[in-house]
Formats: sequence, structure tokens, C-alpha cells
Amino acid sequence: MAPLLTISGVAFGFGGRRILDGVDLALAPGETLALLGPNGAGKTTLMRLAAGRLAPEAGSVRVAGRDPHAERGARRAIGWVPQEIALYPRLTAAENLGVFAALAGLPRRARGGAVAQALALAGLEAVAGRVVGQLSGGYQRRVNIAASLMGRPGLVLLDEPTQGVDREARAEIHAVLGRLRDEGAAILIATHDFAEAERLASRVAFVGRGRILREGRLADLLAALRRGPPEHEVVLASGPDAAAEGCLRRAGFAPHGAGLVWRASERAGGLDGAALLGQLRAQGVPASEVRVRAPGLDALYLDALKPRAVAPAMRGRAAPRAGAAP
Repeated sequence: MAPLLTISGVAFGFGGRRILDGVDLALAPGETLALLGPNGAGKTTLMRLAAGRLAPEAGSVRVAGRDPHAERGARRAIGWVPQEIALYPRLTAAENLGVFAALAGLPRRARGGAVAQALALAGLEAVAGRVVGQLSGGYQRRVNIAASLMGRPGLVLLDEPTQGVDREARAEIHAVLGRLRDEGAAILIATHDFAEAERLASRVAFVGRGRILREGRLADLLAALRRGPPEHEVVLASGPDAAAEGCLRRAGFAPHGAGLVWRASERAGGLDGAALLGQLRAQGVPASEVRVRAPGLDALYLDALKPRAVAPAMRGRAAPRAGAAP
């Protein structure tokens, strides 16, 4: 299927700093693409370029073949859901959607039906008459998503759509995005949540150093990674002291999450789980369990973002001057 969103050779800077440099990306209807990268990598800037809120300094952004920054009509095909809640807190959920329907250019006679459809799609019928400022954060985020759908966009852009919500609200938002995908929408989502990306995305793109460092179908990327050795994960009964921490690091482990779980990308010292557990305990590490697990999206992320070695032939060579002969 032909891409709905095409980003070609895009560069963008701000305040003298290059944020994006030569980014290429494409997204087809029915696909969900997750953007993953550290803070400041340029994910939100890339989303704002796709939404037409910014113009690239070089390269092009096209939605259904049109420039969303230059053409208002092209922006009507885009649903933009920013990280911040962008609603009228003193209006009800339905009233908010009515306002956004008008802003999307829907004729008055069509707004009631559009509001009803969006409420149903986002599972908001029960709170349609409640004031948005009195709703929970999860409901507000769902209203925020529904507001972006009033023009029935083919491309939906979401920046951290589940930030700050509880597990139940997260599941409800994921269900909304699943229904959008099933209806044929192209979805671009920026997230720091690996589990969310694994659940929602058919493709992932890792953003770092102003570029797309790696991109592809999630299933293919994981299959390639899992042909290598499994990961070892050590669960600690208590926080390690300095000696135990040194032992873990020498064995190739690094803290993961809250600090009582340490993970290594390969089998430490070639040992199986039981032998590794015994060795760590003998060295004073308060290890309660060793798990062997297939590498996941977090391992892909770390591998994509780690600095790559410079080729030996290039070391010590000065960059050619502009106009100089090779």
C-alpha cells in the first residue's frame, strides 16, 4: 500500500542546534509506527513536522502527496494529539468535541453525528455530559484523542498518549488506538514505554543523534536479535553494597528499572542460570533469582543507540575541505 506519510531527507534546527538531520520515514494506512529515543532526540520535533506545525529547513514532508505546512487542506487529514491536554476544562466532553468539530470545518448539520461517532470510538459515552476538568487524567486523555478525530483523519499523531495515567486507563487508550488501526488509520506514536510500543506497533524507529538509527518491522527486528544468546536477569533480595555492585558489573550486568533487577545482554561467563546464581551468591551478591529471557524491545533500543566504532581506515583522517579533490 502506498505511504500516507512520507518524510524525505528532512533537516531541522533550533537556536543554532541541528535537531534532525537527513531523516527519512514512511507510514502506510493501517500501520502503527512507534518512535523511540531519549529525551531531546527529536521525536516531538519530527511529530510536529509531520503535523505541519513546523516547516523543514531541508527535505520534504508529504501527507497524501501534499505539504501539511503549506496547505490547510492537507492538515485536515491529520489528527494531532500533543503530550499536553488541549481541552476546554469548563466544557463537557461532548461540548469539547463539538468545538473541535467546528474547528475541523465540519458543517453544523454534521457535527452531532461526528461527536457521537468519536464518543463511541473512544468509549466515552458514559462521560459525554461531564465537565472535562472534573474527569480523571485517563478520561481526559481519551477526550483529547477523540478531539483529534473530528475530521476523520487518515493520519493520527500521538505524543506520549498514556503519560501519567494508571494501568486501566492505559488499557482503554490502547483499545482506542487498536480500533483506529483496524479502521485503516496510519498511526505515529512517540513513547518511552517499551511495553506500549510492543503492544501497539507493527513497526518501530529508533531516533538518536538527529537521525533514524534503525527502523523496521518489530517482528523482524526481534527475530534477528533473538537468534543471538538469551539475556540473563538477576533479581536481588536487597540493594547491593559496593562490593556486590562491583561483582555484578564485572559479570556484565547493569541495573534495570528500580535497582533490584540487573540485566546482562549475554550469558555471563557462559554459565547457565543455576551456576550463575551460585557463583554470585558465593561472592556476596544478594541474588534471589536468575532468569533467562529472550531479548525484547529494550535490548533493541540499547543496541540501536549505542555509539558505533569508527572504521579503522577512517581513524586519524582529516575531513576533506569543501571543494578539495579526493
